[in-house]
Amino acid sequence: MQYTAALCRFLQQAETDLPVNTIYFGGGTPSLLPLPQLEQILQCIAKQFSLQQPEITLECNPATVTKETLSAYRRMGINRLSMGVQSLSDIQLKRLGRLHNAAEAIATVEQAAAVGFENLSCDAMLALPRQTEKELQNTLQQLTALPIQHLSVYLLKVEEGTPYAKSKWVEQLPDADAAADFYLQTVEILQQSGFLQYEISNFAKLGYESRHNCKYWRCEPYLGFGTAAHSCYGGKRFYVPSDLRAFCAAETQPIAIEDENPCTQAEQIMLGLRLLEGIPCEWLSPQQIQKLKRYEKGDLVRFFGERVALTAKGCLVSNAILAEIL
Repeated sequence: MQYTAALCRFLQQAETDLPVNTIYFGGGTPSLLPLPQLEQILQCIAKQFSLQQPEITLECNPATVTKETLSAYRRMGINRLSMGVQSLSDIQLKRLGRLHNAAEAIATVEQAAAVGFENLSCDAMLALPRQTEKELQNTLQQLTALPIQHLSVYLLKVEEGTPYAKSKWVEQLPDADAAADFYLQTVEILQQSGFLQYEISNFAKLGYESRHNCKYWRCEPYLGFGTAAHSCYGGKRFYVPSDLRAFCAAETQPIAIEDENPCTQAEQIMLGLRLLEGIPCEWLSPQQIQKLKRYEKGDLVRFFGERVALTAKGCLVSNAILAEIL
């Protein structure tokens, strides 16, 4: 309650002419927030900002929602869910420490569609410990058979100091070549099922690309509210410190400046090349275009019209390509 009160207080203080066509509840597990508090936040947003038929997304895990809460989300105006499914292999879900099994994940997606959600996204993970091509194929085929419109698919990366690292997962992960094969297998299966790749890790049926995330990749302005929220607005990139107690006690939302000069040309190139729509060639120097032409011969980059973009194979080595041209 105290956190929600502080968040609404800061929302009411916001002065902006930024047209709002996307609202995103993300980070952690926002579906754990009690329904009355979630509705209170949405009402504060509606009063403070000029909403333009927004895409309103809530991240959730199958183990944290029921048919009743899904119905409540839909009634309060949430029109898109992003579900952390990760896998439809019970063996992998257990290894990952997820609280749901495959049957529960499938049931949650079907319940969401039944209560009226027409824009559903699922997360899945690739290159898991001891994962096989057949296991991945089964997960992807089951997911694409569900009433969903979007998939975010990520290669697992084990960070130092995490429980996965302490469990010595690195020793069980596929090598780089096998991980690349999993990625290209995913692209092929999803394309055949009508999920078009529009970003390195994201696939959607036509017209269901994540409106919110595309703002990040296109360097469009956005405002974040709440602890650890990030913003790019008013010519600056800034964030809210993660100190919950300080956040609730503050009179105005505390922020820390991250970048005084965001969205430089280099950043626009870096973020724009994450998208399969690519970037205008005019953003690049003749020397940069010449370097990219070399990658075109290896089917890592494609030129079309007056634009250039990475291919699916190029996405696998995007960091190396960007490092060379930037």
